[in-house]
Amino acid sequence: MKAAIFSDIHGNLPAFELMLKDAGKVDLYISLGDVVNYGPWSNECVRLLDTLDNCVKVIGNHEEDFLSGRYRGEKKLVKTFFDFCIRDFTNFASLQLYIKSCNLSSYFMAHTIGDKYIYPDSKVNLDKNYIIGHSHYQFNLKSNGFVLVNTGSIGQNREFINIINYLIYDTEKDKVYKRSFPYNIDLVIREMERREYPKECIDYYKNKPRRS
Repeated sequence: MKAAIFSDIHGNLPAFELMLKDAGKVDLYISLGDVVNYGPWSNECVRLLDTLDNCVKVIGNHEEDFLSGRYRGEKKLVKTFFDFCIRDFTNFASLQLYIKSCNLSSYFMAHTIGDKYIYPDSKVNLDKNYIIGHSHYQFNLKSNGFVLVNTGSIGQNREFINIINYLIYDTEKDKVYKRSFPYNIDLVIREMERREYPKECIDYYKNKPRRS
């Protein structure tokens, strides 16, 4: 079985569509959360995810915040994004069906572990093999004889804003393949401008590093 595993679409429909095209025919899709917020297509991304056959949908912190109607964090910029994006969001019924975690072959999968941001240099004590998202960086981390793989982000890569990251997991070989490729982030910025996002939100995307 081959599974496409991805996370942190964040309302970025062009990137999500390109990721699906790049993955091609797979047996299973696993979304590890944060489909919504930031980008201008939260509704459209949730609806596209709903059209995929054999798709497991894990909830992320942004789905939880949308369902509660309140951003729980303390970052002013994120709250600005949240307040702007949630006002036009309508697909709450779909978010209510997302699950907390899942297992596939030798990996346990969730949006993250203990609601923490885990980075390549983080110190973690693993008790099993994990695949997670949340921190928007793609990497492998080993501890206690186990491995943690971060999918990276489809829609809001924090290293290079114009890069799409996701994984292909071949369960027969028990091997995880990292996928990473560029796309045109200006499509997102133009749509944000058209929808009249707050200037600080647009500037966030404009000022992030890009990979040529």
